[in-house]
Amino acid sequence: MNAKKVRVRFAPSPTGPLHMGGVRTALFNYLFAKKHGGDFLLRIEDTDQTRYVPGAEDYILEALQWCGLNPVEGPGIGGEFGPYRQSERKAMYRQYAEQLVESGHAYYAFDTPEELNQLRTAAEAKKEVFSYDLHTRGQLNNSLTLSAEKVQQQIASGEPYIIRFKMPENTDVVEKDLIRGEVKFNTNQLDDKVLFKADGMPTYHLANVVDDHLMQISHVIRGEEWLPSMPLHILLYEAFGWDENRPQFAHLPLILKPTGKGKLSKRDGDKMGFPVFPLQWTDPKSGDVARGYREDGYFPEAFVNLLALLGWNAGTEQEFFSMDELIQDFSLERVVKAGARFDPEKAKWFNRHYFQQKEDTQLAEAFKPILKEKGVDVPDETILKVVGLVKERCEFVADLWEQGNYFFVAPESYDEKTVKKKWKADTPEKLQEIIQLFKGVEVWEAASIKEEFSNFMNDKGWGFGMVMVPVRLALVGTSAGADLFDICEIIGQNETIQRIERAIETL
Repeated sequence: MNAKKVRVRFAPSPTGPLHMGGVRTALFNYLFAKKHGGDFLLRIEDTDQTRYVPGAEDYILEALQWCGLNPVEGPGIGGEFGPYRQSERKAMYRQYAEQLVESGHAYYAFDTPEELNQLRTAAEAKKEVFSYDLHTRGQLNNSLTLSAEKVQQQIASGEPYIIRFKMPENTDVVEKDLIRGEVKFNTNQLDDKVLFKADGMPTYHLANVVDDHLMQISHVIRGEEWLPSMPLHILLYEAFGWDENRPQFAHLPLILKPTGKGKLSKRDGDKMGFPVFPLQWTDPKSGDVARGYREDGYFPEAFVNLLALLGWNAGTEQEFFSMDELIQDFSLERVVKAGARFDPEKAKWFNRHYFQQKEDTQLAEAFKPILKEKGVDVPDETILKVVGLVKERCEFVADLWEQGNYFFVAPESYDEKTVKKKWKADTPEKLQEIIQLFKGVEVWEAASIKEEFSNFMNDKGWGFGMVMVPVRLALVGTSAGADLFDICEIIGQNETIQRIERAIETL
């Protein structure tokens, strides 16, 4: 690694919600910056105004914040290299595009979209693909084929034009990618990409290189889909004379579908029932709602931990990492080249771990909104007790309700299998005696209820299963649940007796 200060950026486009692959890119940039005492900045690449989606930028900022990936520079944060939205930097890109035309590295192209479409259609008819490149540009309507006077005349008359990069002939572009090792491209296979559009906006390629240079970015860590753009970006640095200071590149592997075949998409999540976005997203046009990890009950630390291990490993058996441990252990050398298969079950497994690590008080706080929504109003100390009794069986905060709702509301139905198996002809009679016993318990606490119950059963010579399962059925509605006497204590003496009476009536 070179000696200049590490400065990395996450540069998403506000075209919709941030995919978890994008969050992983931000995470790896953040970890790399922190590890090397550098800066992590956010830049919004909104040069394509036709694809801009309202609310997407706020979503990106909120998602990063939720994950604890806070940039030190960016929109709304400030910094000495701003502005950090490309649309606000618009005025300066034209001069860089013109500079490339003057130095012979780019040219004006006047071909209309209709003309280019005709060429594509004609090529398709011959089972070929039309490409605007060093093989075709000599026959097209551009400043390489027109006289200087004609070019000036067309520009002066307001004829729309774009600026294309002039790809050099038969040149090998060789680069050491920090993840993939040596990567080699030959320019004869590359087209003359558009750098500046007719609407006065730069394309991704020009804006990206200019901004990375001006913002003194030292390392470009981005997804594998940008690998084909790398030779153009390197040639742009050379054309501007910035080669000495250009960043090093690292292209991250794709996140693959659970089947391992192809890139993970929202469709996979919809089909298999898991989110692919960090936060819930409501499409401003259609109103469609896409699930988010946060709203599905995942803890940010579980989400970050699972993302970190998609394509990177510490070289040890360790699977659970705090953010500090990730920063300490992270290196690009340990990022793999091959795609990383996403496993939704593993995601739940991570969440279960972080759920079990939490203090009962934290879980009780997180559980309160769910109880409020269900119209349950009980003292904090009751919530805390319930959490302590059922958390072992939970992966998510919502599971606390699933596993412990009977502490707050009486069962409305009873498990048929258990009724068939354990509710005998003499069960109501036995339960009437238990009701009398419970009415006489003076200290309503689990230990003393248990003691009196046990003494009673022993005196009667009854088998515990004969009575305990029907009592549990009356209190919970099934044969599962927490310790029976803990349930009695928490729901209280009156409620316990009422539930048993109701079961006798119903069953």
